[in-house]
Amino acid sequence: MDPAKYRNLFLEEATEHLGEMSGALLTLEKTPADGEAIDMLFRMVHSIKGMAASLGYDALAEVSHHLEDRLGVYRERGEVDREGLPLLFRGLECLEAMVEHVRREGDSPPADSEFVAALDGATRGSGEAPRKKVWSLLRFR
Repeated sequence: MDPAKYRNLFLEEATEHLGEMSGALLTLEKTPADGEAIDMLFRMVHSIKGMAASLGYDALAEVSHHLEDRLGVYRERGEVDREGLPLLFRGLECLEAMVEHVRREGDSPPADSEFVAALDGATRGSGEAPRKKVWSLLRFR
């Protein structure tokens, strides 16, 4: 396995996914109950999580996993609440910074534990139980 080849593929795809996420968030800013935008965000975060986990970018996979859990709550509700939108924008910024770290440094970025705690708090405050951490099973090294 050529690590540089897979890292470059990850960076290319993650950058595309982040761009699509940005567009979906702008849609949700205007229409918080846009189910297609929520689904798009969920799918893009899920894809980033899987790619990151398979390449051993554990912190990136963990942040994506927690963001995916939050998006799962919004999918079930059918809308993003007022408090959730800033959290989702922060999630996009966090993922962008982590992907940029991979681009610059070539290794796994550090986790943003403050952001993960904010996501977990938002999930707990919604009455939803956090899902089990299954992303670690996706690693293929």
